[in-house]
Amino acid sequence: MPSPLPTRTQTGRIHSIETCGTVDGPGIRFVVFTQGCPLRCLYCHNPDCQEIHGGTVMTVDEIMAQIDHTKTYLRNGGVTVSGGEPLMQPEFVAEIFRRCHQMGLHTALDTSGYVHIEAAEPVLDNTDLVLLDIKSYNADLFHKVTSVSIEPTLNFARYLAEINKPTWIRFVLVPGLTDPEENVVGLAKFVGTLDNVERVEVLPFHKLGEYKWKQLGLPYVLGDTQPPTPELVEHVLQIFRGCGLTAV
Repeated sequence: MPSPLPTRTQTGRIHSIETCGTVDGPGIRFVVFTQGCPLRCLYCHNPDCQEIHGGTVMTVDEIMAQIDHTKTYLRNGGVTVSGGEPLMQPEFVAEIFRRCHQMGLHTALDTSGYVHIEAAEPVLDNTDLVLLDIKSYNADLFHKVTSVSIEPTLNFARYLAEINKPTWIRFVLVPGLTDPEENVVGLAKFVGTLDNVERVEVLPFHKLGEYKWKQLGLPYVLGDTQPPTPELVEHVLQIFRGCGLTAV
């Protein structure tokens, strides 16, 4: 597992910013997409986020100035830092969240959990909600989807439960890849042991980022894969609900 990218507290690498996000946490969100990710997910819709030396260098002051301009719309929402993998730049993200709390804004961290827990601790100190993406439960399948080991993510999930950090679990449902019954059941049973999980979001696979793979000259192996049917989505939701979880 790679060490976090060394950063100065006041600067970081950003892929993009969305000022009125509605799918990355509760309410209307100001979403910062950081640059750099150690995973290589087959269905990644932002493959241009993966390279750590790409993106745009921004200061915390520049980001907070933009947040300040939109804070009126964020009172029932807040600020989410996504990626890429935000925890590759922990000092940078921790400072953004610290200053968001000074402004009275809710903070959410969207992460794969593939991180050294010590690096995440300063970020979690000022994180109100974690959106934890668990790509699969079967270890071999997880590696096939991401090219990395599942253990850091499971350890991170357990740690969030230990500190009782409010968490939403996210699972991308890909027909023919992440949908085997035993994979979904295994994940549901694992998540069912975590008392801090408020909800599970089942995210249907889509190919909206396929054109980015082509622009980057990368092979997109899921080109023939179709989104899951409503029946499959509902079946997976019922598996999670059967383990006592709120699934949407």
